[in-house]
Amino acid sequence: MRDRTRYLYLAVIVAVLLGILVGFVWPEVGKELKPLGTGFVALIQMVIGPIIFCTIVLGVGSVRQAAQVGKVGGLALGYFIAMSTVALLIGLLVGNVIDPGSGLQLTDAARQSAEAEAAKGSEGDMVAFLLGIIPDTVLSALTSGSVLQALLVALLAGFAIQAMGAKGKPILRGVEHLQRLVFRILAMIMWAAPVGAFGAIAAVVGATGIEALKSLAIIMIAFYVTCVLFVGVVLGTILWLVARINLWSLLRYLGREFLLILSTSSSETALPRLIAKMEHLGVSKTVAGITVPTGYSFNLDGTAIYLTMATLFIASATGSPLEFGEQVALLLFMMIASKGAAGVTGAGLATLAGGLQAHRPELVDGVGLIVGIDRFMSEARALTNFAGNAVATVLVGTWTDGFDRERAGQVLAGQAPFDEATLLDEEEETDERPEPEPGDREMSKV
Repeated sequence: MRDRTRYLYLAVIVAVLLGILVGFVWPEVGKELKPLGTGFVALIQMVIGPIIFCTIVLGVGSVRQAAQVGKVGGLALGYFIAMSTVALLIGLLVGNVIDPGSGLQLTDAARQSAEAEAAKGSEGDMVAFLLGIIPDTVLSALTSGSVLQALLVALLAGFAIQAMGAKGKPILRGVEHLQRLVFRILAMIMWAAPVGAFGAIAAVVGATGIEALKSLAIIMIAFYVTCVLFVGVVLGTILWLVARINLWSLLRYLGREFLLILSTSSSETALPRLIAKMEHLGVSKTVAGITVPTGYSFNLDGTAIYLTMATLFIASATGSPLEFGEQVALLLFMMIASKGAAGVTGAGLATLAGGLQAHRPELVDGVGLIVGIDRFMSEARALTNFAGNAVATVLVGTWTDGFDRERAGQVLAGQAPFDEATLLDEEEETDERPEPEPGDREMSKV
């Protein structure tokens, strides 16, 4: 079957270029197009809860030994903490070396923007975060838009089905059909990607223009270079040493997802496709179903780098540089506070403002300095977070014997293309059907 979706992603590229043009030439018109981008992201978020629920229930419920689920989750969390710490240290190193905020001064407009972001960022704390994981009802976890709530309910449902034994198999089969339905809906939504990308890019370019990029070029370039080096050097080396997989082959395989994130500035829009593609690559359902959604809440490599460099930038710009101990304490707090918001556009800015408000209130005014370009920096955050989650899924699969390296070689070589129409492997599902009984064979012959 011919893959017609390649035209869709070519259309996304054209739409992004047109959006940039409209934003520069007719900025007021570009601002009015913002609802197009907002609506497309909302459509994607509409199916996030059901997709996470289905994938985790299938992943956990199909495993006979509950210990395997605990092993996967434990390894994933340990890896996430380690890599977030590495990203934090890299951001601290780069931020202290380049000192990008020296010589800048605050303006009244920047102060007002900062106060607005601080108000949003200071609303939550660790207790509220933990209590927020518990949904009002089981069904509300699928409709609230919270990744962590859907994750909790899906884990409970998966373990419950696992405990039911053979009686739980019909439920699993029903969840498989529901997953197929949701993926079909997602595939239909993706045809609106060019419209969404056009509106989102036109709006941000129309609102910020070129001046914001000129005045803060140093922090932006430094942040992008740091993210590229982190992904290419740190993640690429670990992936090759552990799984013997070439990073650039993996990133090329996920090229359409990166384009989708680039156009929407939200890694959450690519979450369902990442789960499907990791399973197609050869990662087991259990590993993909647990590692990917968990990574979206806890594996925030790009966000850690952003919070580090943005904090040092603001401290330098306001003439209040932080001591090293203050840097570490403040940024560790921000890393914890940002859990669960990785896929939400602008969540990094709110976390930054809230962390500064809690630890160094005099620095909150400086958040307004980067409000104008946060939309562009959020793209690098989302892309880095996404790459980190893809690599983490392969690594956890390798460590838990849930990764088929031979299958991965075929997929990355283009010998087993991904089915863009359904986002599911039809052949694998066919192979999973039970063999007919001898009596059934005789009846079929008749």
